[in-house]
Amino acid sequence: MRRVLILIVAISIITACASTADVTATQPSIPTDIPPASTSTPETDPVLPEPTKSVAISTDPALKVDFFTENGITLPVPTCSASTVAQTEGPYYTPNSPERNSLLEEGMPGTRLFVVGYVLDQNCQPLSNAWIDFWQADANGEYDNVGYTLRGHQFTDEQGRYYLQTVLPGEYPGRTQHIHVKVQPIGGSLITSQLYFPNSPGNANDGIFDPTLIVQMEERPAYILAYFNFVMQ
Repeated sequence: MRRVLILIVAISIITACASTADVTATQPSIPTDIPPASTSTPETDPVLPEPTKSVAISTDPALKVDFFTENGITLPVPTCSASTVAQTEGPYYTPNSPERNSLLEEGMPGTRLFVVGYVLDQNCQPLSNAWIDFWQADANGEYDNVGYTLRGHQFTDEQGRYYLQTVLPGEYPGRTQHIHVKVQPIGGSLITSQLYFPNSPGNANDGIFDPTLIVQMEERPAYILAYFNFVMQ
């Protein structure tokens, strides 16, 4: 009986040792050469500035053709000896004329006339965006007092230039050939005046004719070109 007990105890010890060996064999080994975790803040990608946007600006002269270039008109270098003389408005002014540079209409009789020039200050500097209002009689000396025939306003360009396409006005009793005009630069005073033409027969008999308001004329094949600069006070 004693031998049996000793055998049972021996078997139990052997079984326990085998179980402990199996558990130890199944546990993973822990490496000892792992470096310590970094405590520094990870680097981030640098913030790059947005690319600069460029605007394409054409320098092709063909894309900048204006009235003056198209018609081969070069304005003379302006001289500003005196301010433009003011004259009476007359009885035929109509406000709120349409904005346009050309007063020509299909079938309109008369000699074609282009009036060009600058609006300048007293220092002879060009005035851009100045308002200019023109009105005149037709080739027969008659005004349209019902509508806006041969009436229109415009604004000078960035160089202070203006141009008017119209017809040479006719005379009527008591008045020589003339074109009425109002000019007002931005923030400046309004002037009302008139333009006259050289060698017009009626100049000598017109009571308000002023030689300082005569345009400089140049005959061209299809039209007469007239130059005049307005010098504002």
